[in-house]
Amino acid sequence: MAKILGISAGTLNGSNDAMCKEALMGAQEAGAEIEFINLHHKMEIKNCTGCIACVKAMMGGKGRICVQKDDFMWLLDKMLDADGIMMASPIFENGVPGIVHTICDRFGPSMDRGNLFIADKLSKEHGGPGIDPRFMKDKVISFIGVGGSDWGSLVQMDHGMVAMSPMWKIIDNDKFQWSKTILMDDEALSRAHQIGVNLAKAAADIPNATWQGPEGVCPHCHMNNFYIEPGTTHAICGLCGMEGELAVEEGKIVIHYPDVQYELAHDTMSGKLKHGQDIQYNEGRLAALQKESEEFKKRKKKYMEFIQPVYPER
Repeated sequence: MAKILGISAGTLNGSNDAMCKEALMGAQEAGAEIEFINLHHKMEIKNCTGCIACVKAMMGGKGRICVQKDDFMWLLDKMLDADGIMMASPIFENGVPGIVHTICDRFGPSMDRGNLFIADKLSKEHGGPGIDPRFMKDKVISFIGVGGSDWGSLVQMDHGMVAMSPMWKIIDNDKFQWSKTILMDDEALSRAHQIGVNLAKAAADIPNATWQGPEGVCPHCHMNNFYIEPGTTHAICGLCGMEGELAVEEGKIVIHYPDVQYELAHDTMSGKLKHGQDIQYNEGRLAALQKESEEFKKRKKKYMEFIQPVYPER
């Protein structure tokens, strides 16, 4: 039986919780075992400090550690044990609330599938046990954004970022606007229910699971948010990072990608390994400067001594 974990980033017992639970009802109806978490109820998730202790420990064969002492590792354990995740978030200023961004930040480089592959290889080469196999387990995930107005142009891309580092397969990624009275909107409730059904079916057959939502502008990740280089038709997908050319065909905007871009997408293993190699190169440059360059040390000292942060009185 597939295990589906529902995660709500909204007010306890509010509309966002209800939409997440409606999807869980659909998942249960389709045969899944379900569990539910509200990120604001008896939970403390602290911000990432960017210290990269997690990836250093992982690359050193020590497993995943974090300097923050809170409930994140408990939450991560729940996510790793699930076959599928149903995440629902209220829409804050076009996108997801801060707690969802914080979860993405706390995933960090040590949740990136490419880095995990490298860490597992390094550990085993030095006689270690390798990484926890749950980190490399394929998983499916779906998203629901619930907004109180017509603002929400970033929420689907924000949600997609949750799945990016661990390379989890997105099944549905939908949003609902003007949703203060969504509990009376049978069409919206029916859609949430179907999202849950789709997720449960995908979790029961992950190797053959496919995207079930509307086709997006990006033919790879189905997102609609692009950076267009000024004065050109060169377009970069805001989620998968693939670069192509924008065109209008039969009244529709389309993006054409060179074949090589599919190997560089941020949600593919080849793309992640390339990204990991780039990071290793730049980390190596920094380490060399810190150790050998007097000019680097001089410049760093200048900024350290220029001004110190102020703190609130306790």
